[in-house]
Amino acid sequence: MTAVIIDGKRVAADVREEVRKGAAELFAAAGVRPGLAVVLVGEDPPSQMYVRMKRKACDEAGFHSREHLLPGNVDEGALLRLIGDLNGDPAIHGILVQLPLPKPLKPEPVLEAIDPRKDVDGIHPFNAGKLFQGEPFHRACTPAGVVELLDRYHIPIEGKEAVIVGRSNLVGKPLALMLLSRNATVTLCHTRTRDLGGVTRRAEILVAAAGSPEMIRGDMVREGAAVIDVGTNRPAGGGLVGDVAFSEVVKKASFISPVPGGVGPMTIAMLLSNTLRGARRSAGFSP
Repeated sequence: MTAVIIDGKRVAADVREEVRKGAAELFAAAGVRPGLAVVLVGEDPPSQMYVRMKRKACDEAGFHSREHLLPGNVDEGALLRLIGDLNGDPAIHGILVQLPLPKPLKPEPVLEAIDPRKDVDGIHPFNAGKLFQGEPFHRACTPAGVVELLDRYHIPIEGKEAVIVGRSNLVGKPLALMLLSRNATVTLCHTRTRDLGGVTRRAEILVAAAGSPEMIRGDMVREGAAVIDVGTNRPAGGGLVGDVAFSEVVKKASFISPVPGGVGPMTIAMLLSNTLRGARRSAGFSP
């Protein structure tokens, strides 16, 4: 068996085109253009690159985008005042504070200051709690992208045994709730899970999101499983590898997402989708 390679770039492009059409329809119907504000504090090069990518994506989708570039020594009060202004700006439907923040700023009070209706990253405690109840304003982008990949490749979720390796607040925990809401039986693993391979071999859907290079080996995977690799690791030798030993697992899985080109492109696509949902809601339409 050789797995079908999940093309995240193609799926992300499809989602972004659907968002572009949705934005055009919203503007034609209500004169509302989806607006995304990105706040970047400091001069972290990877963060600057991500902001450029988001600006390009917004331009292609026909969004109104706004960037707020703040010095690394900005005080928390000034940052919170900016977020307050964006919360009250009717032209802005999504607010994204680029992480990490430079020290001594702490992310928690900054992220909690965002209006949950404009939290298009889906990480505000309110949205996390509403996800627990099954009805958030916005879902966290990366796990939502994982579910979108499963759906676009017609990989059944209902009734399946899903195992997630990694319990982060950004991926593992929200993904567990999303899959549970779709009637999967979910096991969430972590560094203290005993006999990890014994657990992962049960999985019909296996998601690796632990941030450990190639920790999922071929002998840890059930024959025919759908394997989604969320990991992005840069080993000492250079390059980019996931949490899955791709060359081993591709021979056993039915589907597998590569790194790069798998889950990564989906994050910005789902960010745009969340922003469009927010704009539609603000205009009085169904999200």
